[in-house]
Amino acid sequence: MYLKTKTNAFIKPISNIEKLHALLQEADAILIGAGAGLSTAAGLRYDGERFRRYFQDFIDAYHFTNMYEAGFYPFATLEEYWGYWSRHIYHNRYAAQVNTVYADLLSLVKDKDYFVITTNVDHQFQLHGFAKERLFYTQGDYGLFQCSRNCHAKTYDNEKVIRQMVMQQKKRCIPKELIPYCPYCHAPMTVNLRCDANFCEDAGWHAAQKRYQQFLKQHKDDHIVYLELGVGNNTPGIIKYPFWQFVHENPQAYYVIINQLEAYCPMQLAKQSLVIEKDIASVLKEIKAYVQT
Repeated sequence: MYLKTKTNAFIKPISNIEKLHALLQEADAILIGAGAGLSTAAGLRYDGERFRRYFQDFIDAYHFTNMYEAGFYPFATLEEYWGYWSRHIYHNRYAAQVNTVYADLLSLVKDKDYFVITTNVDHQFQLHGFAKERLFYTQGDYGLFQCSRNCHAKTYDNEKVIRQMVMQQKKRCIPKELIPYCPYCHAPMTVNLRCDANFCEDAGWHAAQKRYQQFLKQHKDDHIVYLELGVGNNTPGIIKYPFWQFVHENPQAYYVIINQLEAYCPMQLAKQSLVIEKDIASVLKEIKAYVQT
């Protein structure tokens, strides 16, 4: 059974914003678990007008409805595959504008012992000033290439060639000479995304995982807030379910979830949870304003 937010018409409760502020202020540490909903709240939508603005030619050709769907399409050639993916990476990793959502979040935790585990791959945390050593990108990074066969545990920065691909493509295709190949086995390179068994967990990934595990161990019995933002049900085993387990095992811990569409918690954790079923951007603006008053 799950608990969703309720209101009482006869008793004026402490507002969610007041309670959230108090929880963050009193916490010894804050672990942020971020999913796709956080970047969506920041304006990085994968559908609608933004998708049409950058991919109308692909929509006309294949009737795609969003970037997520398009990313799984089996393009006939590597020229067209990279025509799509170079634009996808460019607009979601390199050309994405600085926004207030991530900045507002940082302003709330920057003076605390915080850590971030995220399934997002768009680099928004680092772009907005979160310390690199406090981040664990579990599912990869749009800014990295890897061997499609994962023949060796190394990734490669891709910004220069991605920008070239975007600038030089014609009719949805990049020039053949820009197609990246593995320097070891000569298989085509691909994006460093966990979408199959060939995902490359390089040295940086393992170092970040180790820092995450050390953070969990250090604070497992402390007054810690597990702050879940925009996590859906595609991969609940990475953030949502572990957060529930951590709170269940620690009576001093608190679980906070902010999600416009899927905000709930187990009934067993009701006394240690704050469920906010609302747009993340508006909640962060409200609490920032509350702190400044």
